[in-house]
Amino acid sequence: MFTGIVQTQATVVSKTQTDGVLRLVISVSDEYVKHLDLGASIAINGCCLTVVQVELGNHDVVAQVHFDVIDETLKLTNLGLLELGSLVNFERSVTFGTELGGHIVSGHIHCTSNISQIVKLENNCKIQLSLPKEWQKYVLYKGFVSINGASLTVGEVDEQGFWLHLIPETLAITNIGAAQVGDKLNIEVDQQTYTIVNTVENYLRHQS
Repeated sequence: MFTGIVQTQATVVSKTQTDGVLRLVISVSDEYVKHLDLGASIAINGCCLTVVQVELGNHDVVAQVHFDVIDETLKLTNLGLLELGSLVNFERSVTFGTELGGHIVSGHIHCTSNISQIVKLENNCKIQLSLPKEWQKYVLYKGFVSINGASLTVGEVDEQGFWLHLIPETLAITNIGAAQVGDKLNIEVDQQTYTIVNTVENYLRHQS
């Protein structure tokens, strides 16, 4: 479980594909891997991945964290599109006493969304995201959505998708600030909204 509050950006340093599994290696400051055990969960671009290896570098300043990503995950997320040097959003799973500043995020990506338009203003940025039709009903005005692992509030909603209004801090701490029109971002809809919508639909279906 995660909060959707991105802690830092990490750098992709290695990708190796073998037998339907992608070994993904990221480099990150060692302060973010203290007391990190094998088998721990980390959200990379919002996708919950399991740590399979941790290496500390010279003077224990930079660490490399290894993950295995299976084909099903690659189909549903943008992880397969990452290149060497790509920056990814990084968040460790919540622990007891963690401040919940965003919303509850599972790390299970529902779909990807293409950036349709970017409007840069003096003090903020507006991004329009397209959304597959089957997922549009779960994205509501002023509701929560996780974008590349960042907990964000939905702006306007239209027939094609929805808008985000991003403050400078969000643009600086996440890789969304460097995204361009046409890029694919990972989407996890709010689990509470997902449950309510499906429950109501199932109820109405059985009443008809």
